[in-house]
Amino acid sequence: MILRLIRRRFYRSRVWAFLAVAGPGLVAANADNDASGILGYSLAGARYEYRLLWALAVCVIALAVCQEMGARMGTVTGKGLADLIREEFGVRITLVAMLALLVANACTTVANFAGILAAVRIFAGPDIRFVVLPGVAAVVWLLVSKGTYRGVERVLLAAASVYLLYVVSAWLAHPPWATVLRETVAPSLRGLPNVHDYVFVLINLIGTTITPWGQFYIQSSVRDKGIKAEEYGYTRIEVYGGALFTIAIAYFIVVCCGSTLYAAGVHEIEDAGKAALALKPLAGTLATVLFAIGLFNSGCFGVVAVPLSTAYALTESLGWESGLGRRIREAPLFIGVYSLLVIGGAATVMLFPNHLTMLMIMANIVGGMLLPIILVLMLRLVNNKRLMGDYTNGPIMNWVAVGTTALLIALSLALVVGFFWTG
Repeated sequence: MILRLIRRRFYRSRVWAFLAVAGPGLVAANADNDASGILGYSLAGARYEYRLLWALAVCVIALAVCQEMGARMGTVTGKGLADLIREEFGVRITLVAMLALLVANACTTVANFAGILAAVRIFAGPDIRFVVLPGVAAVVWLLVSKGTYRGVERVLLAAASVYLLYVVSAWLAHPPWATVLRETVAPSLRGLPNVHDYVFVLINLIGTTITPWGQFYIQSSVRDKGIKAEEYGYTRIEVYGGALFTIAIAYFIVVCCGSTLYAAGVHEIEDAGKAALALKPLAGTLATVLFAIGLFNSGCFGVVAVPLSTAYALTESLGWESGLGRRIREAPLFIGVYSLLVIGGAATVMLFPNHLTMLMIMANIVGGMLLPIILVLMLRLVNNKRLMGDYTNGPIMNWVAVGTTALLIALSLALVVGFFWTG
């Protein structure tokens, strides 16, 4: 009886310890599934049915390893990724990386507001943008500029649960699960109509699943939460769980669109909202409504997390004060960068509400091409004994990270060569 009581208290204490550090991994990973991500997954399913599911199976390992490295560096050093890049590699390399990140994230922020508008248009007219977009921008600005780290994290964790609606949408599409599983393990790549387009969609898929800004976000988030090295075992579990959850949601979106849009011959998608509408005659009204709610949620998630990661990165790279819970006078550049991206993103979509699809896709492509640079810098940092002590990478971590980097470089080169070859 006493032994059972001790064991129960032991397990309870471990659960509480896990819950105390939980948040950064799940939020950072799920933020990758923003509105541009939903479009990327929908496009993969509509263009190639289930023939890109194998890439998501690979991505779950790569995402887990990349996010874990960032979380570990944030825990051990107590610094953000941009801080470490500036201190170890100098201002010149830092500024180049930050400029590329700013361009990619500005496009992604616009894409997220476009996703919000696309979702709302399913239920209302186009003029609703003058009400919805300023309203969303005001709410997320107040959340970040006036809120605390814990408050923002709780809102984002609640929003992460809404992604489960995509699982329901996939089941409503009634996919042939035997075929889905077979294509995941052994994809049939023969007879692809356009290899260059396949590589384009593949980079788009990887670029939205493993994002450069996600690496900055998780490291700064872990630092802001104040996780200690002795608590890191729980953080690692949460990071891996967040990666698995994120890729599972992406998987079900591809399955949903592959089972409906591809099967119906709908291979071109103007935006994720059109994908939701296209589901209606194929999988029913409920599938459309759930997909649209999920799209709105993912857009809101993205307009909080993407500008936030940009603000973290730019202020850290310049050595300025940053972090949630600080007021404008305490962290003017941090709040200023966040405000500029949110207001600029909302204004761009209000003024130019149409023809933003290519911008959304190119945000993922730029992210996919920028990621290898960030990963190379991360590998240099995480294997630095002076910085990390006993927490440097093991051989398996290095092999997965190097493999991910090499794959992205190869795909980027193939895309560029294909562009000039076909052009």
